[in-house]
Amino acid sequence: MPEMPEVQGLVDFLAERAVGLKVTRASVSAISALKTYDPPVTALPGSTVRAATRHGKYLDLTLESAAEPGLHLVFHLAKAGWLRWYDALPTTLIRPGKSPIALRVAFDDGSGFDLTEAGTKKSLAVYVVRDPAEVPGIARLGPDPLDTAFTRDAFAALLEGRRTQIKGLLRDQGVIGGIGNAYSDEILHAARMSPYAPAGGLGDDDVTRLYDAMQTTLREAVAAASGKPPADLKDAKRRGMQVHARRGEACPVCGDTVRSVFFADRSLEYCPTCQTGGKVLADRRLSRLLK
Repeated sequence: MPEMPEVQGLVDFLAERAVGLKVTRASVSAISALKTYDPPVTALPGSTVRAATRHGKYLDLTLESAAEPGLHLVFHLAKAGWLRWYDALPTTLIRPGKSPIALRVAFDDGSGFDLTEAGTKKSLAVYVVRDPAEVPGIARLGPDPLDTAFTRDAFAALLEGRRTQIKGLLRDQGVIGGIGNAYSDEILHAARMSPYAPAGGLGDDDVTRLYDAMQTTLREAVAAASGKPPADLKDAKRRGMQVHARRGEACPVCGDTVRSVFFADRSLEYCPTCQTGGKVLADRRLSRLLK
């Protein structure tokens, strides 16, 4: 799933490449992806891209036209979505239901992009709104972890009294916006902290260590994504991972074997030596099979 660093990479790319261009066509080929109807998608052609910004894991293109002085094309790439950019947009006809393309946007210089989604579970979401706050997921977002106002003390205040395991809290978009499964694994590994540690039970030193790990991990990932075209962002993310999606490999810090815990639709990765005092966490799938 694209998370905050990759979405920021897409924002930076579109800010450089698409701002100033006029939309000539916007075609929805997966109706389930479109979550709004007023304004309609047909309001996009003729508008000019004025800015590209990010809200958590949502990407927001600000558009302007004589008919609509303020429009926002907002999308969330979900688990298997991606943005595919073309300097020369293909002219082939998109067949609904026969293509992974959910949305195609064409610009007046011949370039454009597709929003694609792999797999059968369709969660990619597209919104055309006059205010990004009209998107429910944006309205409920917690603070951005890289915002200058999100200090160590602000983070400590969010943790206070919470019984949630720290892994789940880091992934909760209503608490902190932008961190998902992959970077929560990476942050906890950098902080040398168990994913099951109770958020409200962390001491002052733990909070500081976790906050510093969050800042360092995310800033390094954003820097790695900066300046890369969309086609290169996924590989850059994979190369930067220390434990996430590296089950069975050696931990780059201590050499222990990276382990996984599997859930219904995801897994977490961790290093027992670095994070759990050598303890191997129970595999939830195996536990169910043994009952």
